[in-house]
Amino acid sequence: MQTPGTLFCFAHRGYRRQATENTLQAIQHALEVDVDGIEIDVWNIGGQLLVKHDRRLGRLIAGSELLTDLCPEALREKLLPCGGRIPALREVLELVGNNLQLNIELKGPNCAALLAQELESFVQDGGGGFESYLVSSYDHPQVYQCLQLIPQVRRGVIIDGIPLGLAACAEPLQAYSLHMNLDFVDAELIADCKQRGLRTYVFTVNDPADLALLGKMGVDGVFTDEPELVMEYNAGKMAEILIQQQRLLQAGGPEPRDTE
Repeated sequence: MQTPGTLFCFAHRGYRRQATENTLQAIQHALEVDVDGIEIDVWNIGGQLLVKHDRRLGRLIAGSELLTDLCPEALREKLLPCGGRIPALREVLELVGNNLQLNIELKGPNCAALLAQELESFVQDGGGGFESYLVSSYDHPQVYQCLQLIPQVRRGVIIDGIPLGLAACAEPLQAYSLHMNLDFVDAELIADCKQRGLRTYVFTVNDPADLALLGKMGVDGVFTDEPELVMEYNAGKMAEILIQQQRLLQAGGPEPRDTE
């Protein structure tokens, strides 16, 4: 259970400072620092869910082609800067197991049905429980598809601004959480989420000052490229809580003795 005042820590695309994002190596490094969750991105490439963020080659792999124009086998042969390769979702599921919350973001079209099949197959094979997963997307119709296909998996709604209806967009999706851009975090939006029973997660937070600000606003958690910064922040909050408890005990003095 999360301690009040601390922030749930999602390692954004694994631990990107230690290995190339969205690789098994980056995910393994995130597991080793004992984060609360890991966020990955998936695309439907030729009927397979592969773990990659960008829609085109060019940033991490030479080329300029759209991912969806490539065959999965050819794409998986390409080396990434850390020497790893683009993993399939199943490989990530097997690596992570039930150790933490895995947030699977649907990046491209036609991912929802494949994701439902993949998670159901993995769980049936004894790989864990549906409660270990959180599926999210900017593509709200795909999130709605997940509600219909795998209602037992939690859903996160990603937004990149402040909607006119605040967090109302999460209600038809029966969402668990709202994921919002750091640039658009708003006290009214946070309060509306709380009123609707939604968890609030903010991306992408890499600065201690921002962590402190979000903590004061009552945000539940963050996606970060620097998980150790969030863990240091949480450790500081835990220390503050312990100090406050000790002061309260000291102020109250010893328990009165029964003299009868």
